[in-house]
Amino acid sequence: MTQLLEIKDLQTAYGSSQVLFNIDMSMRAGEAAALLGRNGMGKTTTVRSILGLTQASGGSVRFLGERIEHLSTDKIARMGMALVPEGRMIFATLSVQENLLAFTSNRCHSTEPWTLERVYHLFPRLKERARNMGNQLSGGEQQMLAIGRALMTNPHLLILDEATEGLAPLVREDIWHCLATLKQAGQSILVIDKYVQKLITLADQHTIIERGRVVWQGNSQALSSQPDVWHRYIGV
Repeated sequence: MTQLLEIKDLQTAYGSSQVLFNIDMSMRAGEAAALLGRNGMGKTTTVRSILGLTQASGGSVRFLGERIEHLSTDKIARMGMALVPEGRMIFATLSVQENLLAFTSNRCHSTEPWTLERVYHLFPRLKERARNMGNQLSGGEQQMLAIGRALMTNPHLLILDEATEGLAPLVREDIWHCLATLKQAGQSILVIDKYVQKLITLADQHTIIERGRVVWQGNSQALSSQPDVWHRYIGV
């Protein structure tokens, strides 16, 4: 597998307050990676820095071998990075189908790109609700739509920030099943979430952040065998 994302010595500040301190992280194409830590420890800022939504103050971010830390967010997105943001942020006054079609783009030049029918097959509920407006959907349906919308860009890397936050248990299971299906199909995925047991099953590698610093990295087998790490840094 080729190197997809490589972060070295990443530093980010909001004004005079430094938030990230020398973050190192990498993942290869086809992998699923998890970014873990309690709330307010720098996980979302790390994602924002990767995507150029928050300007990094030091270090480097390489995507597909190219330095991207000084590129604009739209350029990074066009290279093949897609975010399912915390809070979903779907277009409330567009229908499900319009939300999906608005993001149609084969950014990774796939020979089998994501289409409406593929998204509807992954999320049958969206097909049933295709003509409903975004603001007429349940929270779980909105999350499915946010994931489907990101997939319609055919990204090299799919990033999900708290994708199961606030969802009913059955809907959460649907989302985890979806992510497992995507990984099995070879989609590269970076996930921020708090459900460690699910992430151990899904992800190949894990990075734990505490107060803007990497405090633990390893694979699922290592994390599974160290429950003390969960309690210390994730609060499980």
